Amino acid sequence: MKNAAGREVPVEANGKPLSPYAGVGKHRPEGRKAGPPIRSCADFPSNGDKRAPSLKMALERSGLQSGMTVSTHHHLRNGDFVAQQLFETAEEMGLRDLVWFPSAVFPCHAELIPLIEKGVIRHIEGSLNGPLGRFASEGRMNGLAVLRSHGGRYRSLQDGDVKVDVAVLASPVCDSFGNMDGTHGLSACGSLGFGLADAQYADHVLAITDCLVPFPNLPAQIPGNYVDQVVEVDRLGDPSQIVSGTTQLTRSPDRLLISQLCAAFVRAAGIMRDGFSFQAGAGGISLAFTSFLGEWMRRDGVRARFIRGGSTKILVQMLEEGLTDFILDGQTFDADAVESMRRNPTRHISTSPFTSYNYHGKGNFASILDVAVLGATEIDLEFNANVATHSDGLLLHGLGGWPDALFAQCTILAAPSFRNRMPIVRDRVTTLCGPGELIDVVVTERGIAINPRRSDLLEALKGSDLPLTTLDKLKSESESICGKPEPLELTDERVGVVTWVDGTAIDSVYRPAHLVKPS
Repeated sequence: MKNAAGREVPVEANGKPLSPYAGVGKHRPEGRKAGPPIRSCADFPSNGDKRAPSLKMALERSGLQSGMTVSTHHHLRNGDFVAQQLFETAEEMGLRDLVWFPSAVFPCHAELIPLIEKGVIRHIEGSLNGPLGRFASEGRMNGLAVLRSHGGRYRSLQDGDVKVDVAVLASPVCDSFGNMDGTHGLSACGSLGFGLADAQYADHVLAITDCLVPFPNLPAQIPGNYVDQVVEVDRLGDPSQIVSGTTQLTRSPDRLLISQLCAAFVRAAGIMRDGFSFQAGAGGISLAFTSFLGEWMRRDGVRARFIRGGSTKILVQMLEEGLTDFILDGQTFDADAVESMRRNPTRHISTSPFTSYNYHGKGNFASILDVAVLGATEIDLEFNANVATHSDGLLLHGLGGWPDALFAQCTILAAPSFRNRMPIVRDRVTTLCGPGELIDVVVTERGIAINPRRSDLLEALKGSDLPLTTLDKLKSESESICGKPEPLELTDERVGVVTWVDGTAIDSVYRPAHLVKPS
């Protein structure tokens, strides 16, 4: 069917019904929250020791069977060993057709492709990245890739769209009761917020750790009262790939200019003021924006009330310098940020998608943000944007918290005007991930385009020396350099569906024709 954005979307995905996107704030949920089975303390050890002798024994005790859904979180990032241990054990047990429900995947998870091909994993319902995204784009996965934002994933568990049979949650430090923490240990990763929904709503929860400590492991980011069993393994992951020692600012002159223009815009528009808040990620442009904004804040004597992370060394420096009161941390990107969570426990706070992004809650933190600086792979003339696919149609990126953060009071998309000689401003985005009514500003090295809907921002920038332009002009300039792109040819084979924050289907992902081998 066609949704309110004019996109063709399926009425079901992997055997479950889907509602079409109806517009921002138009879909209203019904019913009550989902919940896991009620448990009794009579069924758990009175001494609190929930340890299982091995992962295989724990999975057998959990009742895991072929065709069930298992979940993991991604805080171990590209250093994750847990997913592979999980599915190799499942193969050893003779299990097949498992649905994997990760909070995200990374290039390291390409090692699981053979297990998908063997049928141990039927399909992945989660944001796909890199090799696994290409695998799905090639039509090699048995089911549809259902893409959800971080908040949308929490909401899907809360609303009962997805039922997880067994959650396998990495905990860098854990006690035998299951109290989980991510800030210490060999595999320290900082926040464990993306595992909270799994702990709350899965039928059975395993805490996996390579650092078992005596009870009580407090404060616990995820309380052991949610945990059924605790499994000790040799290694959760590769520490060098879990967090980096330093996250790199961009060195590209064009991208540095984009970052500088973003910071200058935030100041000139009057957004940067005492008590304001912002969100920026750990990419090169975002890091440079944060650095430039920090310089303006020092110069003008401005202090932020809070900063939403993706936390990095730069945010930690701002916290400890007194440029902000709090870091609200959703993901911890480098070693300095992990250390800061230990050093600043009352000011550098682990958060979860429930508080930050869940759209079916009584408000969330995202809309409280004064400004969010995000990226995009494509933008069209109506300010609609794409973050999942490229202009060649390949599904190479997860949604992350991008759709959720669009609800900030001012949303800025920062991107170069073209990549690999492909203009980012298009007549129509390949895949719609976010509606233009929520995107306020586009900043490129060739100028700043403000959404005409934001007359307040246009008024605030009157008389400014910033290089204001329009998306039409950006498109024309880019095409004069790169040429007008040839239309992308897509097949009718749907390989994925993109859901909006409320669970409705906003667009489909199709297999690109250039990936179809001649018969």
